[in-house]
Amino acid sequence: MTPNAASSGPSRRSFLASTAVATAAVAGGMPLLTACGGSDSGSREGATSGKAADKLIPTYVASTVAKPDLPSKNGSSAGYTGKVDLAALAVSVPKKLGTGAPLKIMSPLWGTPPKPGCAYYKALDAAAGTKITWQNQDGNTYGQKLGAILASSSIPDMVVVPDWELNNSKMANAVTAKFLDLGPYLAGDKAKKYPNLAAIPSDSWRMSIFGGALRGIPMPTAPASSIVPYYRKDIFDKKGYTVPKSADEFLSWAKEATSAKAKVYACGDMSWIAGSVFGNLAGWNIDDDGKLRYQIERPEYLEALEWVRKLFDAGVVHPDDKAQSGDPGQRFTAGQTLFWVSDSSGWYQKTAEQAKANPDFEMDAMDIFGADGGNPTLTASSPANIWSMIRKGASKETVENALAAADFAAAPYGTKERMLVDYGVEGTHYSVKDGVPVKNDLGNSEVINAWVMLAAPAPYFAHPDFPEVARKQVEWQQRMGAFMKKTSLYGMKVIEPARYANLASQHEQLQIDYVRGHKKLSDVQAAISTWKSSGGDKLRDWYKELIDKNGSGN
Repeated sequence: MTPNAASSGPSRRSFLASTAVATAAVAGGMPLLTACGGSDSGSREGATSGKAADKLIPTYVASTVAKPDLPSKNGSSAGYTGKVDLAALAVSVPKKLGTGAPLKIMSPLWGTPPKPGCAYYKALDAAAGTKITWQNQDGNTYGQKLGAILASSSIPDMVVVPDWELNNSKMANAVTAKFLDLGPYLAGDKAKKYPNLAAIPSDSWRMSIFGGALRGIPMPTAPASSIVPYYRKDIFDKKGYTVPKSADEFLSWAKEATSAKAKVYACGDMSWIAGSVFGNLAGWNIDDDGKLRYQIERPEYLEALEWVRKLFDAGVVHPDDKAQSGDPGQRFTAGQTLFWVSDSSGWYQKTAEQAKANPDFEMDAMDIFGADGGNPTLTASSPANIWSMIRKGASKETVENALAAADFAAAPYGTKERMLVDYGVEGTHYSVKDGVPVKNDLGNSEVINAWVMLAAPAPYFAHPDFPEVARKQVEWQQRMGAFMKKTSLYGMKVIEPARYANLASQHEQLQIDYVRGHKKLSDVQAAISTWKSSGGDKLRDWYKELIDKNGSGN
């Protein structure tokens, strides 16, 4: 069966290949380098939070269109597990907000772009009152195209900007220099003209303030972890394996389960969860002793690195993961690895993909454990990390048409607008079987990540063809959310001084090399010392002043 999801946000399968995301690795679930932003004249350092931010963002008006079967809890996404009455879908955009004025949008896209003027694009334009020319770019190389566009004088009317592509001060400053302040259209009660945008959680809007102004329309994310350690439950049941509950248990089980001769390995690279296992919060945080520290300064950082190194040294990690080649997800579905760490979308994607090819296939998610078998420490996810932005100089009509498109894209689950965005046109892109919409070949080739990149509703999971997966996704997030902590910078869009922009970059490749046995622990320790002396201690002082001024996010 071809994936047929209806969960908020695009497929993030290829997002994970992004360098800035991949280097989250051992650090605890986020990239080492998180600076972004800028100002109209040079670099506007710092962040806007608290009451100052509240004045810039939309007034929050929750959507009441569809009540979830599983409400959000502990920062989780909401969940819809019952069948939707497709004949009685609600309407969230009763009046077309677009005027039909031309609008050019640049967005990353993973896969083959639909043809201009395809049935899907025509249907969305007709429903939203828009006339969009899509300038879709290869998502795997999107940063290069984004950088070139921001450096030029010719910018599309609307541009999708992922946080992980804002990896240097030049790119970050360009965001503020080139994109419009949306405050005059969305601040406070002005957003009520766009009810679906007004229903986006306020924390996500606060993360959309760049250079002291609201410049991004966010794709909200749930604070509860979206990085999931999946395991092959069908193989565990067949072999009689018990899911590990501590770091030592995992290593012991991994040695037992690995058979190089049979080409079966316990796991891929487990770096993404290591920081949580060893209790290391990501980024900057005021720790329990009252001292402000960066993630690489804590002993837990080295402990997490050493655990992952032990897995590699023991030969329980697939050789292709060590070589960073091939597709880890394919190795997982092929039974070559029994654990696979990926994002939350992988649960549905792989279940749907394998439904006919391998009916016995079953995956589940391991609850992240503390190193000694106690509770883990999970860092709360950023409330948003993708935005759509409107170029400076755009006419009022262009801005309003862009906002109309974003409002349509942010329609909640259980609405006609959401169905159209996610599935296209009934009879053209999908058919209904036993009350469940199922995409056909045209739907799978045209209804892919374009419109969904413009905005999204509050986070949710809903898979009409596999409702049990949605239930498991929400319940796992709810369990893990109980151990989630917000860092001192939670909810702030911080703009670091340009002089510190590349300070942490030396650690990214070093982490990868160390766990694979190419570097020594002394190399990592020396890099930490160098980080402190070459600006880390001064950057700490800068962050302390920022937190003193803006207040702590936790």
